[in-house]
Amino acid sequence: MKTFKLLALAITVLLPLNASAEQLVREFSGSRTKQTAEFEVKGPWLIDWRVNSEFAESMGLTVVLLNEPTQTHAGTIMKTKYPGNGLKLFEEGGRYSLKVDAVLANWTIKVIQLTPEEAEAYTPKKRSLL
Repeated sequence: MKTFKLLALAITVLLPLNASAEQLVREFSGSRTKQTAEFEVKGPWLIDWRVNSEFAESMGLTVVLLNEPTQTHAGTIMKTKYPGNGLKLFEEGGRYSLKVDAVLANWTIKVIQLTPEEAEAYTPKKRSLL
């Protein structure tokens, strides 16, 4: 009976730790053009971006991923002229920074480390043609 109680206690304590392994690696925000600090992630990982503006008809935001330390272009993450938000999933890890070009925009970007199981939840499902 004592073993059962210890096992139940261990499960109760450890279960919340395994419920979600999603981990915030870095969060960046601003209202101007800038290059972020370098960050390192393992695949899979996610970028969660949000942008708003008091001048929605005149705003713009572009976010580019740069390889570090060479600062070579690794891809455009997003480009918009409208307030909104979005997610982008990456399979390959590495050392990166972000080049954010902002015009009349307030932005927040979160870099989130995922487990493979969590990445599956962010993967678009194929639709049936029927």
